[in-house]
Amino acid sequence: MPRPTPRLTLWVDDLRVEVYVNRAEMGCAAAHDALAILEAAQYAGIAPRAIFAAAPSQNELLAGLATGGRVHWPAVNAFHMDEYLGLPPDAPQSFGCFLREHLFGRLPFGSVAYLNGQTPDAAAECARYGALLAAAPIDLVCAGIGENGHMAFNDPPVADFADRQSVKVVQLDAVCRQQQVNDGAFATLADVPTHAMTLTMPALLAARRIVCVVPGPTKAAAVQAALSGPISTDCPASALRQHPNAVLYLDRASAAQVL
Repeated sequence: MPRPTPRLTLWVDDLRVEVYVNRAEMGCAAAHDALAILEAAQYAGIAPRAIFAAAPSQNELLAGLATGGRVHWPAVNAFHMDEYLGLPPDAPQSFGCFLREHLFGRLPFGSVAYLNGQTPDAAAECARYGALLAAAPIDLVCAGIGENGHMAFNDPPVADFADRQSVKVVQLDAVCRQQQVNDGAFATLADVPTHAMTLTMPALLAARRIVCVVPGPTKAAAVQAALSGPISTDCPASALRQHPNAVLYLDRASAAQVL
C-alpha cells in the first residue's frame, strides 16, 4: 500500500507533526516510515536495535510493521519499553505478551529482550535490562503518548528528563492506571498493578529516530499539552519537541485541540 499523505504537516520546535484523516492512514504512514528507518540502517551496515510500545493505540502501527517490508528481520534486535510488576507471565495484559502476539511472534527477529515482570529483584532486573540497552545505540523507538502525557510509564510524578537510570521501578499514577481500564486491559481499577518497570525519558530520547503514534479523542488533551504547553515533566511527551529526529503521527480526533 502506498504511504498515505497527511492532511496537515506542521513543526513545533524540532518536532514534525503529521495529521491524518483517520487512524488507519495514520498507522499505515507510521509503519511505512518505521520500516524505512530499519531498512536504511541495514543498508548502512547496522544491525538495527528498536524499542516498541505495547498499547491498543499502537495496533495499526504494529500491524503495518508485521507485514515485514524489506527489512531483514533476523538482524533486528528488539526491546520493549515497560512492564507491570507482579502479573503472571502469561497474563494478556503483560506488555511482553502483547508484543509477542502483535509483532515479536510474527517476524523472525534476531533477538527480543523481555523485561521480567515476575522478578523477585526489580532493581536487579532494571540494571540487567539497562545494560542490554547500553550495549549499542538504539536506532528506533516506536512510542505513544498516554492520557496524562506519559511516554512508557514515565508519568508526570516520576518523569525526569535528567534521569541517571535507563530503567527504573515506578509507582503508576491514578490517571495512568485508569487509562488501562479505559483501554479494556483490566476490568476495574483495583485489577491494575500499582508498580511497573519503565525505560526512563533519557533512555527513550537517546534513540536516533522516534516514531510516535497517538490516535483517538482521549489523547487530544495530552497532545495539546505536549505541543502547546511548556517543555516540562508535567507533560513528559513535551520533550519530543527537543528531539532532532522525531515525528508525531496524529489522527483528526487526537489533533482536535491543536487544529
